Amino acid sequence: MSQTEPLDQDPVFQLKGSMLAITVLELARNDLDALDRQLAAKVALAPNFFNNAPLVLALDKLPAGQGVIDLPGLMRVCRSHGLRTLAIRASRIEDIAAAIAIELPVLPPSGARERPLEPLVGEEKKKPEKPPEPTIKPTKIITSPVRGGQQIYAQGGDLVVISSVSPGAELLADGNIHVYGPMRGRALAGIKGDTKARIFCQQLTAELVSIAGQYKVSEDLRRDPLWGASVQVNLSGDVLNIIRL
Repeated sequence: MSQTEPLDQDPVFQLKGSMLAITVLELARNDLDALDRQLAAKVALAPNFFNNAPLVLALDKLPAGQGVIDLPGLMRVCRSHGLRTLAIRASRIEDIAAAIAIELPVLPPSGARERPLEPLVGEEKKKPEKPPEPTIKPTKIITSPVRGGQQIYAQGGDLVVISSVSPGAELLADGNIHVYGPMRGRALAGIKGDTKARIFCQQLTAELVSIAGQYKVSEDLRRDPLWGASVQVNLSGDVLNIIRL
């Protein structure tokens, strides 16, 4: 027994079905000169669309009395414009015989409704659009104490408070929050979902801190050994981390 025979037990191929996008050229009349001119005009609109495009030649919709198709000549016209014929679709005996003579696959006539294929004019010149630049607003700076009942919101940026924040006061920012004084109120950073936002405070005695919807209230914060210290708060997954500055 040959040493290579056991290898034949392992399959070297698989047959799979697939739905492929293939252009169908449906011939309306037997006029290769007109086809050549009209294809040239169509290809000029979008050369890359037709370059090496797989093609099925549909001859099954030709009206009666159109005569014998020069199938090799038809394929040459298509090939000159970048279209590569994979098969024909035909019902007439003479068309099927011509395809068999040059070993071209023959597909049965289609009963399905097919939509006309029109490449986008000017697609060669179209460049991908750049994504819009994010709107960055200046940092909002508060220099006076923030009293209970006040709410301050820094839309589209960071909030900096260079003073104290009283109980009952609320700080909100789309970005980071900095408090250079006792922080006794509520601080909510990244309120539009920015998980990279952070909270910095000189003295953590807050009622609540929150980043991107994840929060801790004073009952949780008081149990932290850094309660009352100078800290930063960041988000890791769903967990708020309190780190000494």
